[in-house]
This record gives sequence, C-alpha cells and structure tokens, in this order.
Amino acid sequence: MSPHLSRRDLLRLASAAAAVPVLSACAGAPPARTAEPGTFTAYWNAGHDYQAYRKVIAEFEQANQVKVNLQKYQWPDLRTRLLADFASGVVPDVVEEPGGWVQEFALSGNARSLQEYVDRDGAAMGFPADWQPVTVGRNSYQNQVYGVQLHLTCTLLFYNKGMLDAAGVRPPTTWEELLEAAKKLTKGDVYGIALNQDYSYANPWLLQNGVRHYDPATKEVLTPRDKAIEAMRFQADLVHKHKVAPVPVSGTDYSGPQKLFSAKRAAMIITGPWDIGPIRETSPDIELGLAAPLKKDGQATNAAGTSLFVPAKAARPDLSWDFIKRITALEVERAATEEVGMLMPRVSWAELPEVADDPLIKPFAEALGYAQDASEEIRLTGQSGRFEEEMKKMYQSVVIQNRPAEEAIQAMADAAKGFLA
Repeated sequence: MSPHLSRRDLLRLASAAAAVPVLSACAGAPPARTAEPGTFTAYWNAGHDYQAYRKVIAEFEQANQVKVNLQKYQWPDLRTRLLADFASGVVPDVVEEPGGWVQEFALSGNARSLQEYVDRDGAAMGFPADWQPVTVGRNSYQNQVYGVQLHLTCTLLFYNKGMLDAAGVRPPTTWEELLEAAKKLTKGDVYGIALNQDYSYANPWLLQNGVRHYDPATKEVLTPRDKAIEAMRFQADLVHKHKVAPVPVSGTDYSGPQKLFSAKRAAMIITGPWDIGPIRETSPDIELGLAAPLKKDGQATNAAGTSLFVPAKAARPDLSWDFIKRITALEVERAATEEVGMLMPRVSWAELPEVADDPLIKPFAEALGYAQDASEEIRLTGQSGRFEEEMKKMYQSVVIQNRPAEEAIQAMADAAKGFLA
C-alpha cells in the first residue's frame, strides 16, 4: 500500500469490508471476487459501458476462451474497492482509472510495468508514436510505461449561440473578453456564465495564467503565487463582485452548470464533451457553440481522460495486455466516437473524417494540442491525495465562500508544507 494515502482513502480503506456489498449493489457488481479460472475481471467506469467496447469484449472472450466480468463503478466507489483489493492481494485483471492513478500506484508498487509489452508490440499498435505526447508522460514512471490512455478529453467554453447573437456578443477568446461578454449576457434570472463547484475546474484558469500545481525545485504549491491569486480571484469575482455567475452549489454533482445551461439560465459554461449529450437531449433547440481555449498569459486547457493499467498482482498480465491492445485500437476509438462522441488519445484519431467534419468534436480535437497535465508534478511526490483535499478546500472557500484568494492559497501552502517536507 502507498505510505501516503489521503485521510479520505484511509477512511475508505478502513470501512471497505463493510462497504463492498453496498457498493456492489449500487454499481451492479458482485462482491469481492476470488481468482476464478476462465474469468477475466475488469473494473470500469459506469458511464463508459459502450456498445463499441462490448463488441471488443465479445471478440476478446472468444479469442481467449474466457468470460469477462465487467464490474462498473462510479470513481469514488471504484477507488474504495481497488484499495481494499490491494490490501487483500486479490485484484482485477485490468482497471480503468480517471487520470492520475497510474503514476500514484506505480509509485506505491500496486501497478505493473507494461514496458516489456510496449517494447514487443508498441510499434505494431502505434504506441507511443500515435498517442498524444501528454498521455504518455502521465502514464509513465521512471522511464517505464505503466498505463495506456483510453480517452483523452479537455474542457472548452460552451456557449448558447442564440443568446450571444441576441446580445451582439462574439465568442470570447480572453479573460477580459469573457468578463465583458458575461456582463452583457447577464439579465433577469439569466447569468452570463456558470462555474462548477468541482475544484478541478480551476485547472484551465491556473494553466492559462502559467500556474503550476507544484514546483519540485522550490517545493512550492500553486506557483507563481501572484499568478495563482489572480486566477482564483478572477473566478471568485465573476460570482461575488460582478455577479455574472451564480454561487456554485457545494456537493458531489458536477452537472450543475450543464443543467443551468440546458435550462437557458446560463449563456456560457466551461465543460467537456461529456455534457454535449445531456445538452442535446434536454435542450435540442439550443444552438451550441464551442470556443477555443481562453488566453491569459498563454492559451491552455487541462488534459483529462481515462487510462488502463494492470495491478501488480494480476495473475495473467499477458491476457490483460491483449485486452488493452484490443480496446485501444483505432477502429475501436472510431466506433466509440461515432456512438457517444468521446474524444480519443491517438493522433490519427484527430485526422479521421468523422472527427474533422463534426462541428462539436473538431474544436475539442484541435484543443487537445493546448491540453496540459496540471497535476503530474504533484502526483510524483506520492502526495496527490492530500494535495487534492487541500485544493478542494481552497477552491470552495474562494469561489463559493468568497474568502480572499491570498489567504486561502496561503493556508493551502501552509498545510502542504506538512506533507511535502
């Protein structure tokens, strides 16, 4: 087990034995498995059970004479289950993770190096040459590949074309333009923009202002400090000073801005491709526009998306690797994009006609070139869990509670010294 688990992880692990039946009931998965001959277990995100992947699973089952046990979870539940499995030594064959876990579990010895398989099969499958460079670095540790990116996403500015046209507003390209547009679009019970309560949505603003989560040389978090303060203050001011955004509702649901946008209560939101479907479904009359990543000191967006890794104690790594190769193939990426609009990590995926010709997918594909991994440097300290807890406190105290950004960031920096020393 990692010696640097967050307090939240320790609580999850302590209650894992009691929680597993409840989680399984919620996720539709059976209780903790035992190693069964002929069964291949994959832990998967509940929202990613695509028909494109089911087809691959059927082919994998036939080729290897196994039955795939696809256990589906929400991310917090998956992590709880996985930590309990690491402790027990009975682990799944392959895991889909939300981004950031690969290096964490490589560092703690719970993920298996895939380098021998990459050396053997990489050229034939196009890895790493055909994967966006940012995805290779975030899934490697000490010059060894530990994971392969499955999805690659980022966030962009979504806007209601009808609202912007009626207000005579052009899609903003900078922070200053966004503020001016939001002021013109705010009227009555309609806000110019809606921010998310989830702290990870601060990352694009921080990246656009040249802020790093962590500087290994100085051991400082959110640096340069003045740039971090400026980025956080700008977001808070949208809510509390300019009143062009509602106060985000604290909780675990990050769909609040999408719901406001779909209800035509917000003209702009910053989100990812996962909200295209809900907007189309609930508000088909909205003409949706997507703007390129905003600019401040630089133009940037945050790299996100899921990866696949093999637990260190997985009994059949050859089989796990075969599964990874099959489900990350270009033709499977194409099928998943056609089915649900998911963004993918291959360079050649961005060149597909169905990507280049889709007005809602093409902007994301183009934006992936500006996508940066905000958290890699802090992940490599082994303290990302604690950092994320402090980041959440800081973000919500500034954006929701309107605490001065300099005070909140200083409090976060003080807390970080305790676990980054």
